[in-house]
Amino acid sequence: MAVWGERLAGVRGVLLDISGVLFDSCEGGGVPIPGSVEAVARLKQSQLKVRFCTNESQKSRGKLVGLLQRLGFDISEGEVTSPAPAACQILKERGLRPHLLVHDDILSEFDKIDTSNPNCVLIADAGDAFSYKNMNKAFQVLMELENPVLISLGKGRYYKETLGLMLDVGAYMKALEYACGVEAEVVGKPSPEFFKNALQVLGVEAHQAIMIGDDIVGDVGGAQRCGMRALQVRTGKFRCEK
Repeated sequence: MAVWGERLAGVRGVLLDISGVLFDSCEGGGVPIPGSVEAVARLKQSQLKVRFCTNESQKSRGKLVGLLQRLGFDISEGEVTSPAPAACQILKERGLRPHLLVHDDILSEFDKIDTSNPNCVLIADAGDAFSYKNMNKAFQVLMELENPVLISLGKGRYYKETLGLMLDVGAYMKALEYACGVEAEVVGKPSPEFFKNALQVLGVEAHQAIMIGDDIVGDVGGAQRCGMRALQVRTGKFRCEK
């Protein structure tokens, strides 16, 4: 315990991943990871500041928070940093009109975005919408642009549901990068801007925060590159080294 006390010295804020840390998705909802509801409650009763950071892009923030509340978590929409709202801000600031390859459940996040005559492609974890037809349409849009812009809400390789591991948006992002000769702009973990935004809202410096996640690249690696401490849980997509 003394060792952990030293490692956590000076920590004022905790950033928590959601999928694989708090719950595992399943058809029709999700299942809390044992002890996670109680852990969040204890954190909120402590003097630590808490923020939830997710690359979830199959559910809007409202739907995600509603699900978590039904599972027993003390969480509000204003406590969640997710990539879709950040992407909308970028699109507006740069005058970008996206061709959207996203899950139907997050289309509402882009209601106020002009999608006519696209001058970029935005992809997220589209699930079954990642068909050849839809991927090829995104490819065609990019290839027709003089200065192609590809924006991806995360670049995870896979995530975990109760039925097993599922391909994430990163695999499809890489396919478009390769086919079109472009480099995607990632909005979400492990993007430094994603973590910086969460820290700013939390009101703590990077060295005063710790990120807790199940992804060694997106959660742990991304946080460490921003000067934060990070901890990988042994749930979700965690796999022991073979």
